[in-house]
Order: sequence, then C-alpha cells, then structure tokens
Amino acid sequence: MNAVEIDAARPSIAAMVPQVRSRRRAEVVFVVLGLLATVIGLLTLIALVWDLVDAGAHLIAPEFFLSFPSSQPQRAGILSAWVGSIFLILTTAAFAIPLGVAAGLYLEEYAPKNPFTSLIEIAVNNLAAVPSIIFGLLALGLFVQAMDLGQTILTGGLTLALLILPIVIVATREAVRAVPQELRQAALALGATKWRTTQDHVLPNALPGVVTGVIIGLSRAIGETAPLIVIGGLAFVAFLPIAAPGEPLAHYVGAVDQNGAALDPSSVEEVELPAGSTVIAADGSEVLISEAQTAVLPHGTLVEAPASLAEAAATWSPHSWLRESFTAIPIQMFNWTSRPQEEFRALAAAAGLVLLIITLLMNGLAIWLRYRLRRRLRW
Repeated sequence: MNAVEIDAARPSIAAMVPQVRSRRRAEVVFVVLGLLATVIGLLTLIALVWDLVDAGAHLIAPEFFLSFPSSQPQRAGILSAWVGSIFLILTTAAFAIPLGVAAGLYLEEYAPKNPFTSLIEIAVNNLAAVPSIIFGLLALGLFVQAMDLGQTILTGGLTLALLILPIVIVATREAVRAVPQELRQAALALGATKWRTTQDHVLPNALPGVVTGVIIGLSRAIGETAPLIVIGGLAFVAFLPIAAPGEPLAHYVGAVDQNGAALDPSSVEEVELPAGSTVIAADGSEVLISEAQTAVLPHGTLVEAPASLAEAAATWSPHSWLRESFTAIPIQMFNWTSRPQEEFRALAAAAGLVLLIITLLMNGLAIWLRYRLRRRLRW
C-alpha cells in the first residue's frame, strides 16, 4: 500500500470535527455537573452550620463549659460532657495508635504475600465501612458482658479504638507504601537490619501520613454517638471522674442505666455518708448530711461526698478514672434533642457547634502537621 492509499484510508479532518465537538460538549457538561454538585454540597453545609450558629451561638459562654447538665435549661452546661470526651479520646488513642501503626507496619513490611494476609487486608478494608453501631453491639457483648468491664470510660475507649483501628491501619499502610524503595535498599546495602531500616528510615519518612490518618480517625471518634449509647454511656452525668480536695466526689448507689435510673428500683444498699455529703434522690430532692452516718439508700440515689486529699489524688490515676461512668458531648446532645422544651434544643445546637469547632480544629491540625513534617523530609 503506497502513501496515497494510506492517506485515503485515514479519516479526514473534516469528518473528525463533529466527534471532537461532541467530546468537548460532554466535557463541559461533566464540569458543569461537577461544579453544581460541589455548590449544592457547600450550600447545604453552610445552611446546616448557620442553623447551628443561629440557634446556639448565643449560649456559648464560660458558664456553658463550667456547668453540669441540669433539668433547668438556664443552668445546664457541658462540663461533664467535654471532660468525658477528653478521657474517651485519650483512652482511644492509647489503644488505637500503637496497635494500628504496628499492624500497618507489619502488613506492609513484614507479612508474607499469601491468601491469609490477603484475607486480613480485605477484612481491614471492609471494617472501615462497617456502621459504628455494629461496633457498639460488639463491645456490648465482648467488653460489657463477657469481660465484665462495665459501662466505663475504659469500655468506651476500647469501643472507639476498635472503630478507628481500620482507619489507622489503612493510613499507616498507605504512608509506608509511599516511602521510596531505594531508601530501604540503600539502608540494607549498608548493613542495616530490616527492623533498623524500618525504625530509622521508613517510619520517620512515613510519619506525616501516619499522623494525618491518626488525627482524622480521632476526629471521627470524638463525634460518635451510637456505639457509646449502646454500651451504656450515661445521658445525664452531674459529676466528673476526677476531683480536687474538698470537691464533691459523686457516685450512684447500685447499678443504673444510661439515664442514671436504677436497674432495680426496689433494691437498697447500706452506704457510709461522711459529714458534708449530699444525697440526691431519684426524684431530684436533696438532703445535706451534717454529721457522718450510715444510711440505707435505694439504688439510683446519687451521693456527693467531699473528697479528701488522698481520695482526690487517687481519682487522677488512670486506674481510677478508667473505671468511672462517663458521658460525652454527642450523648449530651442526643439527650437534649429528645427533650420537648425548645431551650434544650438550643443547648444541643450550642454543643453541636462546639463539637464542630473541635472537629475542624483537629482536621486543621492534621493538615498543619502533615505540611510541617513533609518539609523535613530529605529523600
């Protein structure tokens, strides 16, 4: 076939013009649809945030952060909720970060490529998409019932650690995979062991991605409600898991549900009441104890007793506060939104605004840390 025949067999430029125009029109339509979807999403987000600001911004004041929940809206605050959220996140980080980072390193650097490890990888990726309430049901059966850890901060932290563990593992694997192979080969060629190469070269260079994944996982955990409610997070907590000397140290008599109501209202218990204690009955009535005494109180009664120096110091130990009952900002919001009074809905909006700001700050911190750590990389 000569050159003339080849040119004749090719489509002419005039014949290709309609196809090019059609593809450009399709591209323009796709860009417009994508822009429209982005604008709709942003407008929806702005509307939701504005609704929170309009309903609850006027309630955000120092008293809102320093007051306990109350049946009177004008006196209610989120003191126990934000303190409980901090303890939950600390416990979650203590379990999720070392386990998640170690598992990600092992799967990426050490695990052999076989059907078993492939099955583990598939399971980890699928767990990241499992609804959070499923983790709550798992924790209820495993931690609360089987291991008898109770409805405590430890149980809540372990539950949230399970929830974000797949996120940390996947983020660690992606960060480790992004480290150039030449860096590993150079270290091994100079006589470094596999672990020394991973410790001194791979992990430090993967740190920006690992830190970003960890913070994003924690920011998801701090806003979870369903798993905490399932395992028995209290909706009304008028005390802190820690105390200063002389401050009231509170505890419920007997076993209670998430609202502080007795599981068995007919049961009673003998309790030592030191001087200065306050006994709060289930109906809200209070009795001040002027002299030390022993009393038989029904389950569900809240006792507030002044803490001695030794008792206050003991409450700051993780061994103590990990075993305490807890609430969190999302649970407090859920409780307030279930109330019929409009004032409680405004309180829920204010708490939601606080939670939104915390989440944005955590994600902003992740972006800033990733930027700062990446600037230090020298490949």
